[in-house]
Amino acid sequence: MAVLWSTPVCPPFPRYAATPLSPRKLGLITLVSRRRRAPADFRTTPARDSLITRSSADRQRKPGVEEDEGHGHQEDGSSDLGWLPALPHVMIASMANFLFGYHIGVMNGPIEAIAKELGFDGSPFLEGLVVSIFIVGAFIGCLSSSSFSDMLGYRLTLQIDSIPLILGALLSAQAHSLYEMLCGRFLVGLGIGVNTVLVPIYISEVSPTRYRGSFGSLCQIGTCLGIIASLSLDLPSESDPHWWRSLLFIASGFGGVLMLGMQFAAESPRWLCKMERVADAERVIRSLWSKTNVENYIKEIQSVTKNDASNSKASWFDLLVEPHNKVAFIGGSLFILQQFSGINGVLYFSSLTFHDIGITSGSLASLYVGITNFVGSLFALYLMDNQGRKRLLVGSYVGMAFSMFVVALAIFSPTDDDLSHTFSVFGSLMYIFTFAIGAGPVTGLIIPELSSAQMRSKIMAFSFSIHWICNFLVGLYFLELVEKLGVGAVYAAFGSVSLLSAMFAAYFIVETKGRSLEEIEISLNSNTTNRGR
Repeated sequence: MAVLWSTPVCPPFPRYAATPLSPRKLGLITLVSRRRRAPADFRTTPARDSLITRSSADRQRKPGVEEDEGHGHQEDGSSDLGWLPALPHVMIASMANFLFGYHIGVMNGPIEAIAKELGFDGSPFLEGLVVSIFIVGAFIGCLSSSSFSDMLGYRLTLQIDSIPLILGALLSAQAHSLYEMLCGRFLVGLGIGVNTVLVPIYISEVSPTRYRGSFGSLCQIGTCLGIIASLSLDLPSESDPHWWRSLLFIASGFGGVLMLGMQFAAESPRWLCKMERVADAERVIRSLWSKTNVENYIKEIQSVTKNDASNSKASWFDLLVEPHNKVAFIGGSLFILQQFSGINGVLYFSSLTFHDIGITSGSLASLYVGITNFVGSLFALYLMDNQGRKRLLVGSYVGMAFSMFVVALAIFSPTDDDLSHTFSVFGSLMYIFTFAIGAGPVTGLIIPELSSAQMRSKIMAFSFSIHWICNFLVGLYFLELVEKLGVGAVYAAFGSVSLLSAMFAAYFIVETKGRSLEEIEISLNSNTTNRGR
């Protein structure tokens, strides 16, 4: 493939319009506004990338005080542990991605046993419907996520969203008819659709700036661990045809863990400021980011939330207005390219590839793939904030293209069957590994980073709705294309789309490493204003 409590309401914070801008923000706005000739908002040039780097590096620091949001080491030379306070909250939210991965893998092995027990075996259409109804529910869930999160906050919405995850898993586990199974899978899809949108936003908004990329990679890691867990637990199903019921009951337990865990998670300080719960936002910032400079953080957040509040309430039509339309275009395009670069097709076909070298167990083959995906995600955990989003995304797609061309060459020019099969497996695993390094985790993180506070949830919902549509189309037509064109031609096409994706990322993606969400929004809005003038 390539994803809830109440606190007292506090009086509104004094209007930020009366507060002087910090020297750092004035410098950033001045630097950006002086650029008379600006390319389209999200296209990059070397000069622009250096501007971004300087604006992040020029943060003002007070002597003897730790850097903002966990940057660097402390003055006494001790290790920086600025990531530690936010880690438990991020890991709890990543439990939603674990559930996502679990529900992806849970139907991989036992679908035939389910079909036989529920009386629709021998019907590929109905077997496919049981799997694809999940995607339909996810599509609807992701479109509805924005309304709930804007009103209730991310924490409470993720708690409420655990209800369909639990009920859907329980309904599927005790299903005695096709109708009950379809209803259960649809409910699970609804919950997953909401989670895949909100979890990346939540993580990006509660993470310290320096570690936002690494924490964002936990979404991909959670998904990988969920797939590995479901495939590992699925091994007994080869000898027990009723084991699938136990797998789904276990899924409902994981949903309960998510609901309970989010009770102890912090709310996004950005959402709290938007709701004028400034005292609560200060408390969260003090506990997750830094005990110093809390007032500066609040001013920086309010510099964009107050401006958003002065505009009309965000609506879906705002996706057509600059700069939101640019981000929506990038988000939708990234998911289109990600899906049509073939990740779901390769995962679907990997069991047959492994079968050629003697691994006949589909669950075992999928487990090898899941482990490869997990290892790649661990590399992304380090590289995301070390190399940056743009470089990682471009390099990932180049690696995916090379891997697909290796597989296609092994199919088109087989000199030896054993050698050809070895190259096919090597190319498939390298493709999955390079996907997990960049194209998987970066795509879900870069979109909320580029989005404004006002439209972040709606842009993510729009982008993920595109993801689910493309996901469904690839799953629907992949085997038909393989039958008509051949595996080599389809894989060569995937490689070509991967190259196109690398060029798109190199041209349109702005590096966001080391910049706060507010810095990014101010700079992009300044570009739009200057171009309008």
